[in-house]
Amino acid sequence: MGFSTTHLLIFLVIIVVIFGTKKLRNIGADLGGAVKGFKDGMKDGTEKAADAAAPAAPAQQVGSASVAAKETIDVEAKTKV
Repeated sequence: MGFSTTHLLIFLVIIVVIFGTKKLRNIGADLGGAVKGFKDGMKDGTEKAADAAAPAAPAQQVGSASVAAKETIDVEAKTKV
């Protein structure tokens, strides 16, 4: 038991009557923009993954580790008792 072409056309007419053509156009444009954004994100993701596979930056010097330690925040010290 499946849908025939007549069933689909009746369903489409009911949807157009309920939502209207303007709202359907807006939904279509939003959906198209979302798909385009997803595709662009996928392209950026593959480019970032390729960049991450490149050699890493040189290791930090010992002197800069003390600077990084001064900038860290102890979370437990900020909790209220």
